[in-house]
Amino acid sequence: MPHDARLYLGLISGTSADGIDAALVRFEPHCELLFGRTYAWDDTLRARLIALGQGGEANSLDELGELDTTLARAFADAALHAIADAGVPHEQVRAIGSHGQTVRHRPESSAPFTWQMGDGNLIAERSGITTVADFRRRDVAAGGHGAPLMPAFHAAMLRSESEDRAVLNLGGIANFTLLPRSGAVRGFDTGPANALMDAWCERHTGRAYDAGGVLAASGTVDAGLLARLLGDPWFQLPPPKSTGREQFHLPWLESQLQQADVSTADVQATLLELSAVTVADALRATQPATTRVLGCGGGVHNTALMARIAAHLPGIAVESTALHGLDPDYVEAMGFAWLARETLAGRPGNLPSVTGARGPRVLGAVYPA
Repeated sequence: MPHDARLYLGLISGTSADGIDAALVRFEPHCELLFGRTYAWDDTLRARLIALGQGGEANSLDELGELDTTLARAFADAALHAIADAGVPHEQVRAIGSHGQTVRHRPESSAPFTWQMGDGNLIAERSGITTVADFRRRDVAAGGHGAPLMPAFHAAMLRSESEDRAVLNLGGIANFTLLPRSGAVRGFDTGPANALMDAWCERHTGRAYDAGGVLAASGTVDAGLLARLLGDPWFQLPPPKSTGREQFHLPWLESQLQQADVSTADVQATLLELSAVTVADALRATQPATTRVLGCGGGVHNTALMARIAAHLPGIAVESTALHGLDPDYVEAMGFAWLARETLAGRPGNLPSVTGARGPRVLGAVYPA
């Protein structure tokens, strides 16, 4: 079998930490998702990940070391389950591209860093497959944000010569990839998408997320709360910029809740509107000639959110990447499969116009089988 005809497996657990997305992909003769599935976290482990991700502290170095190992075992198990569930011979998988789980992202600190847990050594050892991991830190070392990393993949798969496009990933955090007909690709985070809405919904209803945006649709936007949330200085920062749960979390929201009598549904409606407004404002400020927005990530299934984004972007088509051949639930996992392929081929995976790095860099560390 020709080298490029072999399969690549991408793994990612995003800001929402709702599970490990696994995507088995063939890239030759064209990009094809052969299998995609999300493998759930253990509930106790997920709670710990969310607490760490939004600024919580570890009790000891031993705890962090053991967490790194526990996460790696889970990623390796997800990889093996995906290969078995897909019914694909193990030897056909050329490599695993594992994003890991972000527990802290501080690209603008005095000593910039980003930390994705899930030891690649252990994934390679347990899976028996060459693993590429730790994709973000090389870009940070080169002066970049280490995020977002999907724009290179988006450009390879979704750019058009006939119209200006934008790919909108609605994960825990929302981010754009701007794909003009000509000129440099750009990309940046716009602020919270699902992370805040999910956290609020889970705390007050016990449900992990607001399916279809039904809770938000039952409420009314609180204009005062929305204005206070939009007043956060982060929203005024110019690209390149990136963020995560350590910036936008429940304590941040609660610090702006000046009235104790705001209903659960009204807060949910306001959080949804915050996501829609910040997405639309960012696009108008950075690529006003956009013709088409291609949505991916879990937020695509929130019909209320998609409707509000479309309402704030009149004259622009807002649609799913599914209409362009990429399953919206597995675009990021597919992207890390693609990044693993690029790394093994010795090709850069970052875009300096997106991350702010000093130049193109081959990303990730390779852990041979």
